[in-house]
Amino acid sequence: MALNRKLLIIDDEEDLCFLLKDYFTRKNYDVYVCHTLEDGERTLLAVEPSVVFLDNNLPDGTGWTAAPQIARSFPATELVLLSAFHPEIPAMPAGAHFHLIEKPVSLSELDSKFSEIL
Repeated sequence: MALNRKLLIIDDEEDLCFLLKDYFTRKNYDVYVCHTLEDGERTLLAVEPSVVFLDNNLPDGTGWTAAPQIARSFPATELVLLSAFHPEIPAMPAGAHFHLIEKPVSLSELDSKFSEIL
């Protein structure tokens, strides 16, 4: 069975998206980038990535309100919640695979914190 090496970034910060895309492309992921929650949800359904980086503050809503539904609909997906504003973590379903990263994102933090899932 082929390993799903698809990663979706849903974040409106273009510089961060570029940095993450470059980083994960070098780790042999197929990387998809969306800058709105609506585009991200549509791409999530079409691509079914193994990892989703989800920002909270997006132009069309708060990403973290969508996180519990994403975890229920895609239970094998690793969900990485991103935020610079320290909001309250949403109530996630039992068994959900999720992590929190505070911005600014450090690539060395990604290497150490997520080496087992990435």
